[in-house]
Amino acid sequence: MPASQVVHWGRDGHRPNVVILGAPNRDRVRTELQRLRPVIAETANIIAEDLDFTYDFNDQLVDLVIVLGGDGSILQAARQMGMSQSPVLGINCGRLGFLAALSPDDFLNVWPEVMRGGSEVIDHIMINISVLRSGEVVAEQLALNEVAILRGAPYRILDIDLYADGHLATRYRCDGLIIATPVGSTAHNLSAGGPILRRNLQAIVISPISPHTLTYRPVVDSAETVLELTVTEPYDSTSVVVDGRILSALQAGDRLRVVRADQTFKMLEVPGQNDYRTLRDKLGWGGSVNSKIGDD
Repeated sequence: MPASQVVHWGRDGHRPNVVILGAPNRDRVRTELQRLRPVIAETANIIAEDLDFTYDFNDQLVDLVIVLGGDGSILQAARQMGMSQSPVLGINCGRLGFLAALSPDDFLNVWPEVMRGGSEVIDHIMINISVLRSGEVVAEQLALNEVAILRGAPYRILDIDLYADGHLATRYRCDGLIIATPVGSTAHNLSAGGPILRRNLQAIVISPISPHTLTYRPVVDSAETVLELTVTEPYDSTSVVVDGRILSALQAGDRLRVVRADQTFKMLEVPGQNDYRTLRDKLGWGGSVNSKIGDD
């Protein structure tokens, strides 16, 4: 699977078809949309504006999806596109914004360069989550960030068995477990003490939440590894949570299966943006940074 592709719009007079998505019920999103819409419309065909996340991506050929909001809006866009993933450019109208790294003013500065063509579209891995009960799939979801098993009340330790490619790896005693993609490594995984993965790595990270034994550390594995998890004695509120939303409650005997998805999440790379700059800006990394050295 190729790691990237190059867009060619603008070089042959082609106007890209653009869908604009935005977080609903946010005044700033509506304000910025009013400001940015005429700039986008000068050089692109806006085929839909959707502030309810209801647009059907199976009906049109979409060259670019512009998302106004925060990282949660981009996660929602990825869910909405489903099997029809199109390149995404995120504009941060929220707070932290690892994925929606561009401010509206930054967007105005880079949009002419984007429309000249030649920008790379970087593929990021996604994972497919399925819950199996008595051998049948009872719930399934495509994930961009992570899947987590969370215990809920009565807040006692869970025993979670992890299988890798059909072989028992270990039994975790913990409050929960996270399996994150590189894109999701700066989300729940980071809060739980897991490592940050470069976003184009072909890998996943397995991070226990508050493990009972300190020798249980986060593990980075190949994205090709098939992972399965079982909970020995789940509670009534023990759940599978995918990208921040509950997918299914877990019952005794259920098996959670995590595999690399055929689909990839496609992010348009824009001038002046890179992973380390995003980490510096969003995590407040200090130190003596000379912006004249290397690629800023």
